[in-house]
Amino acid sequence: MTHEMHRDQDVVIVGAGPTGLLLAGDLAERGIACTVLERRAEPPDTTTTRAFAVHARTLEQLDARGLADRLLATGTTVDALRLYGKVALSFAQLPSRFPFLLVTPQFNVERVLEERAVAAGARVLRGVCVAGLSQDAEGVSVRVRPEAQAAPESVFRAEYAVGTDGVHSTVREALGLPYPGRPVVRSLVLADVRFAKPPQDVLTVGAVGDAFAFVAPFGDGWYRTFCWNRDRQLPPGAPLELAEIREVLERAFGTDFGLAEARWLSRFQSDERQVPEYRVGRVFLAGDAAHCHTPAGGQGMNTGLQDAANLGWKLAAALRGRAADPERLLDSYNAERHPVGRQVLRSSGALVRLALVKPLAVRAARDVLSAAALRVRPIANRAIGTVSGIGIEYGRAHGAHPAAGTRVGDVQLADGRLYERLRDGRFVLISRSAPSGGEARLVEDRKADVAFAVCADAAHALTLVRPDGYVAWACDETDPVSRAAQAGEALTEWCGIV
Repeated sequence: MTHEMHRDQDVVIVGAGPTGLLLAGDLAERGIACTVLERRAEPPDTTTTRAFAVHARTLEQLDARGLADRLLATGTTVDALRLYGKVALSFAQLPSRFPFLLVTPQFNVERVLEERAVAAGARVLRGVCVAGLSQDAEGVSVRVRPEAQAAPESVFRAEYAVGTDGVHSTVREALGLPYPGRPVVRSLVLADVRFAKPPQDVLTVGAVGDAFAFVAPFGDGWYRTFCWNRDRQLPPGAPLELAEIREVLERAFGTDFGLAEARWLSRFQSDERQVPEYRVGRVFLAGDAAHCHTPAGGQGMNTGLQDAANLGWKLAAALRGRAADPERLLDSYNAERHPVGRQVLRSSGALVRLALVKPLAVRAARDVLSAAALRVRPIANRAIGTVSGIGIEYGRAHGAHPAAGTRVGDVQLADGRLYERLRDGRFVLISRSAPSGGEARLVEDRKADVAFAVCADAAHALTLVRPDGYVAWACDETDPVSRAAQAGEALTEWCGIV
């Protein structure tokens, strides 16, 4: 029997992982009342974290929220990712303020994001289990009960709900959505360990067909290891000892680096799965609830965080009446992010399959062909753009400017950096010069939604940058009257009628 009805939130988020917490912070900073429901009674610690890599595009999104520098202080940066053999992807040439990969445990990411969300007014309720979900034309009802004890259920009522509750998502199950896919790597072992003789390479990868190992430093003396042994395929719950990790390290690298101790050990199965739709009515899915894939390339947590960055401003615009067509805007979340999830499944799956090929001759050919391909600059740029997230683009409508949907770098404006200007959650209208009278009036009329900035080196006469750092609209018109008229139409389309 229902014990209490909670009606004072606009959005209920199920799952307080990185994806849910970034989304909660984005909504709360825009004045949207949101509640995060989390089954775990306590925040994660060093013994429960899996993700460890934060890529350049995610760091850019965190920079747009004033969080990147804080997170950088918690880990170590690396400028290349070795794939297999001597084949590596270099981050050094990325067109970003962050031409590297940050290695830091997931709990550091969650701590920074939760502090921001709570400071902005989001509620994070822990130790509660979602028992069911239903929706109607007016909103969504989420039934919850305390995880630790039998107690009457409560119901949280909101206009929208978002499931960010992982691969075993209760929200996805309540929606009746399938999660099609298949296992890719069975009995993958994860551990955080210390070495008496640590590897010299920053990111160390070894693969010999029957065994695979990956070692990455956290920067505090602990190392994250991934180990796989073709000859030892056990179920996730099977016992795990240091001796098993030691054996794989010796086979993959010829040494166990003086493996001394572990603070965390886990065995799991890596799947490739994706839901058919990220939106069902008033309910959305993001992160691992929507897609999961192998850990190759370290893209999992990053993809979920970028899901949240895409969805947050759109939900806020719909709830605040700041969209000309709210339903179309909300539908664009699935239209933009579902193809990205599919791309990550394919790229990470290809990496792990190539790393685990068994015949020696095939491995030798793989190394030669991959190294040759990556010496071709366009191929290398595409590969590193895919892994880092810098190369992600969204589709554009027929007749739209070719720049629409592309990522905007952190360009230098007349009064600061673009990603600093994005921190208040508004669109930014960038001009090569001071605004004409018509443009100035447009921005003044919409100053709650749009900031104006000047960049003498801007690629286009006017560029409307979305809150998530992608081009909404661009114009190369030189006539100021015509340019202002086009800008007015674009602002109406993206920000609603004044």
